[in-house]
This record gives sequence, structure tokens and C-alpha cells, in this order.
Amino acid sequence: MGRGRGRRYEEPKLNLKKVFAVIIAFVVIVMFIFIIKGFLTQDQEKGKIVSKDYFAVFQNNKWGVIDEEGEIVIDPSYAEMITIPNSKKDVFLCIYDVDYDSNTYKTKALNSKNEEIFKDYEQIEALQNKDENNNLWYESNTLKVSKNGKYGLINLEGKEILPCEYDEITCLDGVENTLKTSKNGKYGIVNPEGKIILKDEFADIKGLTSNNKDGFIIKVEDGKCGIVDFSGNTVLDAKYDDITKTFGNNFYVVIQNKKQILVKKDGTETLTDGFDEISEILKNEDNGVIYKKDNKYGVMKMTKEIFIEPTYEELKETKSGVFIAKQNGKYGIIDIEKNQKVDFKYSNLSYNEKADLYIAEDENYNNDIIDNTYNIKLSGILTDFDSEKGYLKIRQENEYKYYNFKFEEKRESDIFASNTIFLSKKNGKYGFVDKDGKVVTDYIYDDATNQNAYGYAGIKKDGKWGVVNNKGNVIQEPTYNLDEYLKIDFIGRWHLGKDLNMNYYNQL
Repeated sequence: MGRGRGRRYEEPKLNLKKVFAVIIAFVVIVMFIFIIKGFLTQDQEKGKIVSKDYFAVFQNNKWGVIDEEGEIVIDPSYAEMITIPNSKKDVFLCIYDVDYDSNTYKTKALNSKNEEIFKDYEQIEALQNKDENNNLWYESNTLKVSKNGKYGLINLEGKEILPCEYDEITCLDGVENTLKTSKNGKYGIVNPEGKIILKDEFADIKGLTSNNKDGFIIKVEDGKCGIVDFSGNTVLDAKYDDITKTFGNNFYVVIQNKKQILVKKDGTETLTDGFDEISEILKNEDNGVIYKKDNKYGVMKMTKEIFIEPTYEELKETKSGVFIAKQNGKYGIIDIEKNQKVDFKYSNLSYNEKADLYIAEDENYNNDIIDNTYNIKLSGILTDFDSEKGYLKIRQENEYKYYNFKFEEKRESDIFASNTIFLSKKNGKYGFVDKDGKVVTDYIYDDATNQNAYGYAGIKKDGKWGVVNNKGNVIQEPTYNLDEYLKIDFIGRWHLGKDLNMNYYNQL
């Protein structure tokens, strides 16, 4: 068994100050669940198509695993959280025998039969990464393993895809499908299938963006930095003190003698002064860059002509020549001519490129949905936004309503055609109906949730929550107090934990 550093996971506390960021993170999680729900596997014994997901659970201060029907697969008996790198695979990574005095622990992998697998390795770990908002994810089909103190990779079937000959293997911070290897003090890049992208010959490597196809910032032995593409070809010579992650239109922001400089791909210096920092290169090269001076933001052309004076607390381009700006602590929208398109009155303001609309939020977490002509089309509390399915869900006057991106109201059954029960409200109480509108759960509840990807829906009565199944039958009477929980979601009698980023379930 492998030994290394370990930490005990305690059930996390809710941070209400991060409600907006967590809602966005949860939207991503829900989208991910619906996507993986569509991937089916063949049950050879029964000769039919089946699907199953697995989740970590927390009960009585112990961790275990359940399936999507809420059935216990691994009894909650582990002091440390069980990691499930891919919810579609019955590969569960356990940490045990933690010794805090020596900072050591043991690891093992189990399958759904509670059998230990991959026993040839001293240590087995998931490869964890996080984005700029600290949302976590795992490489979904690759594990890091060790033999004789060296690391390699296997897939979730146990096949070795990279031999155990590396000093370390980690995810490249914030970059998907990209692993950073270390050997003899030098770094390289491999993909999750074990293919070598960059040989271990650099003093350090960072991602230029979250997309590995955009290339990598590399550091060579003398400490100088350059850029190479996904094939290892030189994009920018390694002659700079550092390189920022700001780039576009074949322009890059480099640091030389502690000062930022805008250079072309061929190394020609374009902007060298008149700013403290370049934060963004605009989509239209002729419009120049967003720059920072004296802690305020403006727009400067490549000719050093000032388009927008640095008077804004924040400035970010959404579409060519259109900016979300912050002034006096509030957000609004302006264009390249400084024409105000949306008043400066919001606590948060974001743009969704695929839907081509803006999501604004006030200090009470109420939302305005603004179209591409800068008109408010919907107002309420945004609770779901799915770019793939093309809908948004918004709470208006204590009712949840669905709209497509043309702002046409839709029924829940239009959005979720595979669902079997649908939330309905009558005389101020909630119940459920089937596809034909027949009542399957009486209108007796004070609140309720929509059916989730696994067929379950929450019901609330007298301040407590319970669960109905995909037929509308109550499988858990309302007994759970979930006032401190940001999202109500059940699998069987198990409820989604407080920390949505960890994606685990518990029973209260």
C-alpha cells in the first residue's frame, strides 16, 4: 500500500457570501450529470441497455458509496471521503490508516462488489484539477499509480498507459486533459491516454489558457520563458522574464525587466508604455487592448491612441466593441464609443456567448435577463441556465417558469421530455402530474423541486423536506430540515451535501 500525505474531510459549512458563484458551479454540475446520463453501457447478461452512476455518501461521520437508486454499494465505514473519478465506472478510491504524526496513509481501489482491484501498485490516486473559480474535477478515465517510489498512469480498466518511471505526475493547473510529468528535475506534458505531448526537458510548464490547444508557457534552464504549441513547435522564443496568460490575434503580453510589453508572434514590440497592465486583447485588433492605469481600466489602440479613458473599476469585452464595465461599485454595459447601453445598477453582470444574452443580478440576488439589444426581457430569480438544451429557469412571483433563448415560455415537459412527473401548483400548494396532466401526487406541499436526472423530486411540508420517486410516490416523508442547504436534490433518501463542489450525498 502507498504512503503519503493525507487529510481528513469534514462535512463543509455553507458560505452564503458565495451563493452566486456556487449556483453557477451547480449549473455546470447539473449539465455534467445530464450529459453523462446519456452515455449507456451494455448489460451483457440481461441483453439490454442499462445505465448506472455512483456517488460518495457521508453518514455518521463516515464515507461510503451509493448508486443512482440510492442503494448502498460500499458501506459508509471510511474516515476519509471516497473518491469516484468517473461516476459511470465502479472504481472507488479509498484512503485509510491515516497517521497524522508521520503524515502517512494507505490507499486502495474497490469495485462495486467491494473487491480490491489494481493491487499491483503501492499507491493509487485520482488526478484532481480545478479552474479559476476553484471548481474541482477529476480526469475521468485515468489514475496515477506508483511502484518503487515512481509514478505512472493506468486507465480505469487497470491497463498501464504510462510506465512508473516519473518522479511526479499532476494535472496542469486549470487545463483539461493535460498532465504534467516530472523526471530528473525537468517537466513535460502527456495526455490522459499516456501520449507524450512535450518531453521532460523544461524547467517549468504552465497552460496559456484552459484549452491545451492554445499552447503552453515554458521556462527553460536559464529562467527565460517562451511559448510552444500543442505539437511542441516554438511560437514565441524563450527570451522573456515571464509571459502572462493574456493573448489574442497573434499578440502576447510578456514581462521584461518587471514591465509588461505587448509583442507580436514574431517578437515585434507593439505597446511598451502608457499603461500599468494589459488585461485583455480585444477581438477586433484595430480596437487595441484593455489596459489598467492607476487601478482603473480603459481601452488603448495599438497606435497608443486612447479609445476609452481609464475611469472604470473593471472592464471586460463581451462582443466586439461591447463591454461590461464597473463604475462606483455597480455594473453596466458600454460600447467602444462610451455609449451607455445598460445602466450601472447591478451587483453582478455576465454574458453568455452561446445564448447571446446578459445575466444581471442585484444585491438581493434578483436577476434581469437582457437581450442583445440591451432590453430587459425577463426578471426574477434565475435558478437554472442550460446553454446546451437552450433554456433558462426563473422563479417569478413564487412560481418556476421555463423559457427558451427567444424568451418564449415553455412547459417543463417541453424541456425534459424523458421525465415522468412534472411539478404543478394549485391554490398555493405543490403536487405532481404526469405527461397527460393527470395528478399523481396531491397538491399538499408548500414547496417542491423538479424531477432530477435520476427520477427523484423533493417535497416540502411544514418546513421539512422529503422525497417522491419517478411515479410520484412518497419514499421519504418530509422530515429533513434543509434550511442551510443551497440546493435541494435527492437520490433515494440521500440528500445532496452542502458543498456542491464535492458532489456527495448524506442522510440527516
